Amino acid sequence: MEVTSLNWYVIHVRSRHEFKVYERLSKVGVVVFLATVERLQKWKGRKKKLSFPLFPGYLFVNIHKTHEEMLAVLHTYGVVRFLSTAPGEPEPVHEGQIVSLKRLVDSKEAIDPYPYLKKGQRVRIKKGPLTGVEGFLVEREGYHILILSIDMLCKGVSLKIDVSDVESA
Repeated sequence: MEVTSLNWYVIHVRSRHEFKVYERLSKVGVVVFLATVERLQKWKGRKKKLSFPLFPGYLFVNIHKTHEEMLAVLHTYGVVRFLSTAPGEPEPVHEGQIVSLKRLVDSKEAIDPYPYLKKGQRVRIKKGPLTGVEGFLVEREGYHILILSIDMLCKGVSLKIDVSDVESA
């Protein structure tokens, strides 16, 4: 049996099951990443910070592409399917995109979902706590934002940035 390397894959989960699936997979030893963002919610006159999935309906799992490991993930209650480019062939997510996304989420900066971009200037942050994070630079109403695109999801996140903090990647 050939041993495959660990890769990140995107799984689609049932609506509003992101946190439950995250817990279930973590309990059985699967390395799973749920990108979340904190938002201030107000109801009945009270304010509270709540975590929301940055990509609703999707999680990332770091597994070997073996029949056993993929079935273990698929048999987890709440998991719908692996995202794939061809039927039955899950496509791995580039490690660099996961590393950059984790750094953005961990930074506690104000990040927001952003439409997926394929074209544009690819840049790398050259200073500060997010040094090395790569994405696309976009100008918007007098300021610049860095867009990190997750190819397999066809989604992205945005971060307001000073253009002097980036260099061509």
